[in-house]
Amino acid sequence: MIFLLLKEIPISLMIIIICGLPGVGKTTVAKNLAPLVNAVILSTDKIRKELLSRPMYGWREKRLIYDVMILMAKYLDKVGINCILDATFTRELSRHAVKEKLGLGNKDFHIIECICPEDIVILRLRQRNHDYSDTKMKKIYEPVKEEHITIDTSNFSKTGY
Repeated sequence: MIFLLLKEIPISLMIIIICGLPGVGKTTVAKNLAPLVNAVILSTDKIRKELLSRPMYGWREKRLIYDVMILMAKYLDKVGINCILDATFTRELSRHAVKEKLGLGNKDFHIIECICPEDIVILRLRQRNHDYSDTKMKKIYEPVKEEHITIDTSNFSKTGY
């Protein structure tokens, strides 16, 4: 499955956004794709855990975490290192802002949207001891309108494809 992505993404200096709701398999896709495109993964979950001992998940905190991720991506891009951004990117504006803030053109910037049936997402989140707030996240998530690749991760296991 992941090799089919490589046909659609040219292998050159690039930044890839992997977006989608919590529990859809973004991190699994990122971990499997990274070695194939020689990329570093920047995850909002990991950045949050490193910076905050008691995250509150408010808008200011989210902005800080995304700003740190973008700053790191900008540095990696400048030194010639491919980068995968693993985050929900719930709004179209947030995905577009990354491209603008990094000063990237279409050939250097790619979006992968992960999707998965809700029953599988709920099961995955319960296995991770996370609550699933259908009303909160699903209401604010905006589908990707830009050119992108969509991956249905319903058949993915935690160990790979």
